[in-house]
Amino acid sequence: MTVRIERDDQVVRITIDREQKLNALDYPTIDVLLAQLDLIDSDDSVRAVILTGAGHRAFSAGADIPSLATSIAGGPERALREIVRRGHALTRRIEEFSKPVIVAVNGLAYGGGCEITEAAPLAIAAEHATFAKPEISLGFPPPFGGSQRLPRHVGRKRGLEMILTGDPIPAARAAELGLVNTVVPADELLDAARDLAARITRHAPSAVAACLRAVTRGINLPIDEGLAVEAACFAATVPTDGVRTGLRRFLDRTAVSG
Repeated sequence: MTVRIERDDQVVRITIDREQKLNALDYPTIDVLLAQLDLIDSDDSVRAVILTGAGHRAFSAGADIPSLATSIAGGPERALREIVRRGHALTRRIEEFSKPVIVAVNGLAYGGGCEITEAAPLAIAAEHATFAKPEISLGFPPPFGGSQRLPRHVGRKRGLEMILTGDPIPAARAAELGLVNTVVPADELLDAARDLAARITRHAPSAVAACLRAVTRGINLPIDEGLAVEAACFAATVPTDGVRTGLRRFLDRTAVSG
């Protein structure tokens, strides 16, 4: 199995486990990741996901090049079906997931590994991690959504610099650009991801899901349309136990302090 699943109370850790291949994303691995995300999404007892890679060298080196070369040799239609649609399905699934996905970047995140980081709502990187868009050296643009998400994260010019040069950037620069939330020593990476998950899962699941949905759906819309998304997400939480409990807790605390 190229994907390991471990559970710690309300948090599931998914590990891409192809360490000898720098955790490259071959087709079976992508398909297993999609299937596991479907299972996790349907399990209400899971509140957050940490996604990382095996070992210390790589989060993921990106698409598995031999598989990719075979698909490309089959022509545009096969390449689109096997590479682009599969890659888009994975990054969209992560981007639109109803529970927070925290990517713990434990080494290089190149190509598809970088694109997963871009798609995830939250990311923490080890100090030695590096990020790159090397697809141009193979003769094509990023196929897992990176040509669209990266410029939206870091700005058009900085995104194009990474995409057009293929040059890697260190974790500290990725944090400056907003590609990751924070950088920590390698031996603190998973603890930092678990701490972030705990700070989120203390809140009502309906509120967390609504916040994720509002930001993900609204971020690329004109402001008026985004505000309509926000209003709909707010309205959906009004009848929930999370709102009732949160308001009661606040009012009780105010009454005691008063």
